[in-house]
Amino acid sequence: MPFLISPVLTPGALARTPQPALPTADGLLLRPWRAGDAPAVHAAFQDPVMHQWHIRACDSEEEAAGWIAQWQQAWEGEGEAQWAVVDEGTDELMGRVALRQILLGDGIAEVAYWTVARARGRGVAFRAATTLSHWAFEEVGFHRLELHHATANEASCRVAAKAGFALEGTRRSALLHPDGWHDMHLHARVRGD
Repeated sequence: MPFLISPVLTPGALARTPQPALPTADGLLLRPWRAGDAPAVHAAFQDPVMHQWHIRACDSEEEAAGWIAQWQQAWEGEGEAQWAVVDEGTDELMGRVALRQILLGDGIAEVAYWTVARARGRGVAFRAATTLSHWAFEEVGFHRLELHHATANEASCRVAAKAGFALEGTRRSALLHPDGWHDMHLHARVRGD
């Protein structure tokens, strides 16, 4: 049975080229993950705030190295794309930004991010999400980007709004965290917003 519409993006839209490094133009760089980032990722996940809003823990640098290997391979599979957010001058890890749950045919992906404790309150997540969104819309051709966060995570809600992701609603009891089920806000941007 033929489709009546063409896919928004076709296989290879990401993987036909190496994963790019994306400068924010104001001191940050979104770059592909490196094996040497494992100690910094492990350290980031020792922060209690990470445990509050994320459903994974990182028990060792070896585990972080395994995550990084998966993140590096994910580009080729085009199901997700992960970047380290670093200080452009020092290469110090400031956080992570990603496109997850990529549906190329529909031109849709989910933006996700986290920041290390010392980077919070400095606009790192906002700048990273804005840069990634611009690249996804203008360079790749995505149509819609979604962003989800626990409704109690007010800081993430501020980042989403500032980065141009309109609040579309609340997904009730949508994600199980260690402290129970969380309602999740759904934000989105579409190309042209």
